[in-house]
Amino acid sequence: MVDLIKAAQKTGRKFNREALQRVVVSNDKQRFTLSQDGQRIRAAQGHSLAVDLDLPEGTPSETLWHGTARSNLDSIFSTGLNAGNRQFVHLSSDVDTAKMVGARHGKPVVLKVLACQMWDEGYAFYQADNGVWLTAHVPVQFLSFC
Repeated sequence: MVDLIKAAQKTGRKFNREALQRVVVSNDKQRFTLSQDGQRIRAAQGHSLAVDLDLPEGTPSETLWHGTARSNLDSIFSTGLNAGNRQFVHLSSDVDTAKMVGARHGKPVVLKVLACQMWDEGYAFYQADNGVWLTAHVPVQFLSFC
């Protein structure tokens, strides 16, 4: 975190530890997490960088949701939900959140994920600090339309 603050200050920006903490706390999607000691910052879900999120496995609810664009459906129903350039597939606990996520990519479609059934069959799930559920892959047989 010290490196980030110094780099920002080198560009002439007024930036310090308090400003960084405000960013973490006030981010509407809670995208950032500070380490226990407050010395490091990372994306809450890891995103595209290979980061050890240090999240314990969790038992998901019976159903989770995935928001996507209509244009992705052929690929999804061919190979399932894949992480792509991210570390994990991101799943929502509620339909409204999934719909908002899908709307960022075009006309939204919400897919139902039989998460508890996946868990029963040995698939791992993790819940990020911001509530987003993460899993490596969702096979087609666990997907349906909302």
